[in-house]
Amino acid sequence: MGNHTWGKKEIFCFIDHKQLIRPANYPEGVKGNGYGIYECKGKKIGIINLLGRTNMNVLTENPFLICKEIVSKIKQETDIIIVDFHAEATAEKIAFAHFMDGSANIIFGTHTHVQTADERILPKGTAYITDIGMTGPKDSVIGMDIEASVKRFVTTLPEKYKVAEGESMLNGCIFDLDENNNIKEIKRVNY
Repeated sequence: MGNHTWGKKEIFCFIDHKQLIRPANYPEGVKGNGYGIYECKGKKIGIINLLGRTNMNVLTENPFLICKEIVSKIKQETDIIIVDFHAEATAEKIAFAHFMDGSANIIFGTHTHVQTADERILPKGTAYITDIGMTGPKDSVIGMDIEASVKRFVTTLPEKYKVAEGESMLNGCIFDLDENNNIKEIKRVNY
């Protein structure tokens, strides 16, 4: 999830489901789970979602410190730790990745809907990409109708966003780990 977590009031009917993760750095007492541990093919995988603070206009706790706290809590019971850092500023995402390098196996950014070309393995072994991209309409403005999006920027008047139509694309990454859960390779995916 991310900055639109509370966009629809229906979310409160199912936000506590164990397979649904909202940003972990919302203030204490907020409904939902900020991380979870899941089993897949005999491996225990910790998944953490965090929300950046730069230009996000959402009141959150410090994602850097919250992530360190969660990792120290779950590292003994997990084989792999994956962090989704939902943030606007690339500088915040990159700084976060270096801060967490060696503490998580995989860190990927989300929010901007545009896949970056900076996938790499950081010095202490963490796989990183600033934005993993989106799945949605290819001919669009981050998934939304082009005409409505352009009108918003040209006129500065509110214009209802609507999802673009047409051919879709899928962005993502493949993270290849060895038998010891160390990252061997990271490859961007664009279909």
